[in-house]
Formats: sequence, structure tokens, C-alpha cells
Amino acid sequence: MLTYTDITTPELIKLRQQPNTAVVDVRDEWEFEEFNLGGLNVPLPDLRARKAELMPFDTLIVICTNGARSRVAAKDLLRQPEFTDKTIYHLHGGITEAED
Repeated sequence: MLTYTDITTPELIKLRQQPNTAVVDVRDEWEFEEFNLGGLNVPLPDLRARKAELMPFDTLIVICTNGARSRVAAKDLLRQPEFTDKTIYHLHGGITEAED
């Protein structure tokens, strides 16, 4: 069974510097504009329609406000055949914990 890996904010900072890695923020556009950690804004409802944007990356770090939407997104990506060979991380606690 394929699975994602939970990571902490310090791990996010380290991992995002690796080549072919994308931070994917699945919050709504207005949330992203209000505050973000950088990366791609792909709101959860648009994830499947915009998956081509994520294909060039080997590693995806999925984030949201508190970790709920990004957990759903990580699981959904792993169900897609195109993503089974990618490494997927999930920011545990979301950006709320990253702000602390």
C-alpha cells in the first residue's frame, strides 16, 4: 500500500530545497493570498483537474491550514496512477503550526 509521510515544519524547510520538489498548498486562493509559505496554490477541489502541473516534480509536499485538506489531497494523489512513483509528504498540523 502506498502512503504519504507526515513531516514537521523543520523537515519542510529542509525538503523544499531539494531538486524537483514542489510545495502544493491546497487551500482556497483567498487563503493563499492572505498568507502562504510559497509554492503552488492548487485548491483541493481543483487538484485532479490541475494534476498535470504537478507531474514534473518527483517530490510533493502538500500543505493546508491545519492538515485536514492536505491529508485528503495526499491520499487522493496516491490513488492516481501517475503519482504512485512520486514521494508525497504531508505537513502535519498545517501552516498553523508553521506560524508558531
